[in-house]
Amino acid sequence: MDTLSLAFDPHLGWPWIALAALAALALSATIIAMGLRGAWLRALASAALVLALANPVLVNEERASLPTTVAMVVDSSQSQRLQDRIATTDRAVQALTESFARHDRFDLRIVESGAGAGNENTETRLFDALRSALRDVPPARVGGAVMITDGQIHDIPADLSELGFDAPLHGLITGSADEYDRKMQLVEAPRFAIVGDAVELTYRVEDLGAMPDSAGRAVDVEVRRNGETLSVDQAIVGETLSVQVTLDRGGDNIIELAVDEIDGELTANNNRAVLRMEGIRENLRVLLVSGEPHSGERTWRNLLKSDAAVDLVHFTILRPPEKQDGTPINELSLIAFPTRELFVERIDDFDLIIFDRYQNRNVLPVLYYDYIAQYVRGGGALLVASGPEFAGLNSVAATPLVSALPAMPTGDVREAGFFPRLTDDGVRHPVTRDLEGAGDEPPQWGRWFRNVGVTDIEGTTVMRAGNDDPLLVLDTFEDGRVGLMLSDHGWLWARGFEGGGPHVGLYRRLAHWLMKEPDLEEEALTARTEGNRLTIRRQTMAETAAPVTVTTPSGETLQIDLIEQEPGRFEAVLETDEIGLFALADGDLTALAHVGQIDAPEFRDMISTAEPLRDFVGASGGSVRRLEAGGGASVPNILPVRSAADASGRDWLGFKTSAETELRGVARQSLFSGFLGLGLMLLVIASMWYREGR
Repeated sequence: MDTLSLAFDPHLGWPWIALAALAALALSATIIAMGLRGAWLRALASAALVLALANPVLVNEERASLPTTVAMVVDSSQSQRLQDRIATTDRAVQALTESFARHDRFDLRIVESGAGAGNENTETRLFDALRSALRDVPPARVGGAVMITDGQIHDIPADLSELGFDAPLHGLITGSADEYDRKMQLVEAPRFAIVGDAVELTYRVEDLGAMPDSAGRAVDVEVRRNGETLSVDQAIVGETLSVQVTLDRGGDNIIELAVDEIDGELTANNNRAVLRMEGIRENLRVLLVSGEPHSGERTWRNLLKSDAAVDLVHFTILRPPEKQDGTPINELSLIAFPTRELFVERIDDFDLIIFDRYQNRNVLPVLYYDYIAQYVRGGGALLVASGPEFAGLNSVAATPLVSALPAMPTGDVREAGFFPRLTDDGVRHPVTRDLEGAGDEPPQWGRWFRNVGVTDIEGTTVMRAGNDDPLLVLDTFEDGRVGLMLSDHGWLWARGFEGGGPHVGLYRRLAHWLMKEPDLEEEALTARTEGNRLTIRRQTMAETAAPVTVTTPSGETLQIDLIEQEPGRFEAVLETDEIGLFALADGDLTALAHVGQIDAPEFRDMISTAEPLRDFVGASGGSVRRLEAGGGASVPNILPVRSAADASGRDWLGFKTSAETELRGVARQSLFSGFLGLGLMLLVIASMWYREGR
């Protein structure tokens, strides 16, 4: 397309040309007023001279029309994966792309957007994607946009001016008009709870869409805690109800409320609501009984007192019953050992009992040792930190407590320097794994100088003394746990002897393992999430770990191979774009992990609908229509229009065409340059002379 225009390229500055024009005008006016012959020709010659100084230029511009940019936003959120929505979307995209290709004036930009696990809001934000696609395009060159979606969009602007362009917006809706769905919704739920205390959750079961009459009003709601069914309650659809849940462990807990699937409903993904609840344990109660004052007593006391999660009750036997020196009882300042209160009435209040170099000297009635064994059998924890007394006649191994002990003393006490070392099992056990300094030979810590010989070992030996004698034995006793430390020289590490050693890490892990800290389980399957990454961790005493079965929220089953990170710990990372609850299984071990935001907007309503877009799209001059299943003939044709006032018809969508052009080239021709300018000037001057010569 060519465009002609006149421009000026003056030889002098415009002030000088204006001065020359005024002089020529004054001279011409004077001679015309005097009536001189040829006055008008003289005036014309003066004007031609001034015009020559202004140098008029004829400009010929060659311009090309710029294409109009149109955006196609494709919804790829998780709700689009239901039924045949993906197939409908794919065919619609293909049909529209072919239709746009028949119009060379349109520049089509296709962008996909949807809620994925890496999205913090887990919302379907199609308008953000639209703005990103057209960010570098001037508003005048935007011909409009079309969205292919199920209608569940979470960022529809409040006003049309926020769209950023004045052109029609169209919506093509996937899915069926007769869909129905049942969902479970949490109304109120705490994020934290005290372990052992009941907390109340409120929930509501809702029916959405064209629900069939056979769906019913009363439904069964299953309440699960970490995959374990706690109860099955009956709920009325549409009513807000409550249920009480009690956490049985600290850390992350997954609470599920699930309702059965209805035949033909849209999806079962939202038939359960998931809550991640942090279990907060009240301070662990530890009873420490020292049989006599010794160098290692303060080590245990200081360690347990420094742990903010531990409430410590400590007694040291300073005056055994056989010590009779004639001092009246009322003159003694010692506190009597409340044996009955501690070991009969309140024994179940303690999470751990530690006997530190304790021996049977008739302080406790023999029957009480049986109470302690029953306490461990029922789920309690016992640690025997022994010294030479464990090998003597007054050893606790000679009491009814023997049934809970993982080894029997031989009577030998070996006194020679040795480096405590990890056994093969100790390298993999969470209590002793990766202890600082254990990887070197000899270990980078100080020596101990005494250990007690034992036989009939049960459980797991995780540390050994010299001559491969057991040093630390861990065992389970029915529902409880027992630890047996066969040396009283751990205090040497605390005092820094020969560089000291990791006594804090060892003792603290040992105490928390006895109290069943989940992170210290020998056989455990756990998972944690960060964005769209699911990290699977398997702790095991075996040398290898089998693949873990992962069931995704959509029901797909995956076999994930684990990689050894260190002895006893295997991991794998699963990248996913699904939002929801992932179930992990490895034999009898199971775990749950939720990827993405809990109660994500993406799952609150998954029914296909045109209503959210209808008013906004109508205000832009566009239209909203439902695609037939699978795409096909329901996909409208594309037509260029001049305005957004009438941008749709029964079987077509209109998009504005831009009037913007691009300059391709410029041709300039000066009217008073070269032979043309010389000829014009000679013609005017010659005419003036000719007129005066007559």
